[in-house]
Amino acid sequence: MKPIAVFRFFPSEGPAYFGTFLDEHRLPWQLFSIDGGEPLPTTVDGFSGLCLMGGPMSANDPLPWIAPLLDLVRAAVVQDLPVIGHCLGAQLMARALGGRVSMNPVKEIGWHAIRLTGDACSKDWLGERATLPVFHWHGETFSIPPGATRIASSAWCENQMFALGKHLALQCHIEMTDELVRSWCAHGEREIARSTSPAVQATALILDDLDRRISALNDLAAGVYRRWLAGISASPAPHDLVSRENW
Repeated sequence: MKPIAVFRFFPSEGPAYFGTFLDEHRLPWQLFSIDGGEPLPTTVDGFSGLCLMGGPMSANDPLPWIAPLLDLVRAAVVQDLPVIGHCLGAQLMARALGGRVSMNPVKEIGWHAIRLTGDACSKDWLGERATLPVFHWHGETFSIPPGATRIASSAWCENQMFALGKHLALQCHIEMTDELVRSWCAHGEREIARSTSPAVQATALILDDLDRRISALNDLAAGVYRRWLAGISASPAPHDLVSRENW
């Protein structure tokens, strides 16, 4: 199996539980530390899938690596290589596929439930559950790209997840670990304290009962990642899942 390319855009927003899950299943992956100046690959031919992590920058920022990364996402979709994006990674996927990234009505930080749409696509990715408790830390959001399907929303953010064939974008963070939550809270303490958003939880509330929350989140993430990995071994699907006229 070719390695899965994992793109990190900020030192504290690495693969976390996604990397742990791949290691536990002895699946090869290669980290591209964009935050450290590592160049992007010029092609997706050497990979079995792409994973995009989070970051504090905007998908609309004039950063030199964004345009070529969007090209890589488009190339992966055309070649039927599964792509998964977390938070910023999901916003970059949306942009690559013809969607838009804009400010969310409010900043969303902490543990908030997402509501599943309950349609066939939602059930395929997330099962029969109506709601799921997940972690959030974002101020922007994406629109649903042409041809994709919204599969989850939250009270504070309409577009929490979209799916397009083998590809999945998550505005929320399912990759969190205990260490990562504590680190983000420590470094983001001022951001939390200054926020007036009703969707930003206090640090004490975020850290309350953290072991149980992380265990449940890891179980959820494992199911999502297994479903995503199934796309790597599946037979090739048609390459016209989305009209490239919108890209």
